[in-house]
Amino acid sequence: MSETLSTDDELKIVALLVASVASFFTPFMASSVNIALPTMGAFFGADAIILNWITNGYLLAAAIFAVPFARVSDIHGRKKIFTYGIIIFTIASMLCALAPSAISLILFRIIQGIGTAMIFVTSLAIITEVYPPRERGKAIGINVASVYVGLSLGPILGGLMTQYLGWQSLFFLMIPFGILIIALVFWKLRAEWIESEGEKFDYTGSILYTVGLLFLMYGFTELNTIFGAILLIMGITLFVVFFRWELKVESPVFNVKLFTENVTFAYSSLAALINYSATFAVTLLLSYYLQFIKDLEPQSAGLVLIAQPIMMAIVAPLAGRMSDKYEARILATAGMVLVTLGLFGFIFLTSETSLILVIISQVILGIGFGLFSSPNTNVIMGSVKKKFYGIASATVGTMRLIGQTMSIGIATLLFALMLGRVQITPGQYPALLNSIHLSFIIFTAICVVGIYASWKRGDGMGYQEDKG
Repeated sequence: MSETLSTDDELKIVALLVASVASFFTPFMASSVNIALPTMGAFFGADAIILNWITNGYLLAAAIFAVPFARVSDIHGRKKIFTYGIIIFTIASMLCALAPSAISLILFRIIQGIGTAMIFVTSLAIITEVYPPRERGKAIGINVASVYVGLSLGPILGGLMTQYLGWQSLFFLMIPFGILIIALVFWKLRAEWIESEGEKFDYTGSILYTVGLLFLMYGFTELNTIFGAILLIMGITLFVVFFRWELKVESPVFNVKLFTENVTFAYSSLAALINYSATFAVTLLLSYYLQFIKDLEPQSAGLVLIAQPIMMAIVAPLAGRMSDKYEARILATAGMVLVTLGLFGFIFLTSETSLILVIISQVILGIGFGLFSSPNTNVIMGSVKKKFYGIASATVGTMRLIGQTMSIGIATLLFALMLGRVQITPGQYPALLNSIHLSFIIFTAICVVGIYASWKRGDGMGYQEDKG
């Protein structure tokens, strides 16, 4: 009996370690690239719109492929898809470092995003699989904290590396991380999780989803053009068709009934989407503000930007533990309120704003995000049956990635409207600052809606198949 418990405990530790290390370096990559964008712009002679697509292409690819790969992992094995994802991410990182142009860098970032999708949809599902409900919040809190540690180190280490080693070093750094994860998986993570072995894969639903989401998100970022508006309408239409198809197909790629029949799951997912839509572009906007408006070097800008993710990393594990004992709705909604207050503080940025005030707003935002994320994720994963862990994990990742894409998309749209396709020079600084102001006004308004969604979910944890 003790041997079995020892084996179970070892599996828990290894699964959490592997998932958390993977969850560390993907957000590290995202936040460090954001701080390096101005340097990349100078290196390639790229305008602000192209620069934003270095981030947006990665996020869009990850969002598009998350749901199909979640279903593939249910049929063929979560560890297998997780491992392939790490391999693709590592190879793409090397290609990004060697990219000869901004366009090729965007292409390689898209490949990197595909690998990230495979990692996101399986890592959380594996943790949920090996940890019982009474321990799950703690484990998810640690996993979420590793995300925020990556976000924390991204700006400061990314700023240092960009300034002294060049932006290419950020991508080269990912290679040893990838090799480490692959070694751990083959050495220690011997278990496999297949919940839907032998079931058919829904190719029609997958195509409708991927093309619909591509049109929807790309159309949104190009909404200032007629072509963008047409793509947006086509994307919405395809999603309606996708929804109707998934309701009638025998083995859907995404069980949409989780949204129609599970209020807790639906509103928790909506709250996550809103939260990421309102917060992800903060680092990008503040990076531009600090380096262009405040004239800071990448290293100094990174030091300022570390405040928010540090608070996330501190609060997230505590909030995860609390969500095992206390009502997650109260914790998550309180976090959303603090996020709204933090975003509100950024609306009033000027060229004369003290860096202390910038840091204070980041601290408020970081505490709020940490307080929201772990309990909300715990609710989503705990509200479904075991057979839906893969889809629930994909939903968490997809809400995050779509939200992040929308967040960058809002900033990109405002840049296109107020700056145009030009390199950012001192003559464009007033328009840049106006774009930043308007972005934070929109993000604050979005978060107010998020407060409602977070509270509306109800006071239960939903379905717990193995509870007790």
